Amino acid sequence: MRTLIFNGSPRKRGGSSDVVDAVCQSLSGEYRIVNVYRSQIAPCVDCRYCWTHEGCCVKDEMQEVFSYLEECDNVLIVSPLYFTELTGPLLSVLSRLQIYFSARVFQKKRLLSKTKKGAVVLVAGSESDSFEYAYRTAKVCLGEMRVTEVLPPLGFHRTDSVPVKEQAEFWEVISRVTAFFEE
Repeated sequence: MRTLIFNGSPRKRGGSSDVVDAVCQSLSGEYRIVNVYRSQIAPCVDCRYCWTHEGCCVKDEMQEVFSYLEECDNVLIVSPLYFTELTGPLLSVLSRLQIYFSARVFQKKRLLSKTKKGAVVLVAGSESDSFEYAYRTAKVCLGEMRVTEVLPPLGFHRTDSVPVKEQAEFWEVISRVTAFFEE
């Protein structure tokens, strides 16, 4: 089993990283983590190369992500919420999924043949932050990666006052993700 994990957090020791670390410790099989704040992946610039060609003309670390997407069985998106949405750098990296949309719409073919399972874990500092918008955005991106089964939104609120690892449901959330990926 192979899992691709997008970590949308800028903090190396924050709540999102705690989630990623715990999932990695609990998963069987291999995984690849894309730490979007530390990766060398440019955003899509709508050059439209992918409208008529297979793949992307920008050659950077995203090429490795595209290769791993061909092989992986699961995709996990973990992100703090910024104004009820995924972080900007995560959205920039995910914008490169345009190659899959363009192949499907303009070239009438699919670049990824293998379907996958997916999950989204969100981390919010306040109690009032809704997961609705970020989850909807993440689901669109997962769909472009051929994720056909997605868990309902999972996440943590009040992380400004109660760290993620200290929340009662921490291990339950981790278990739900890993059990789903391994079934």
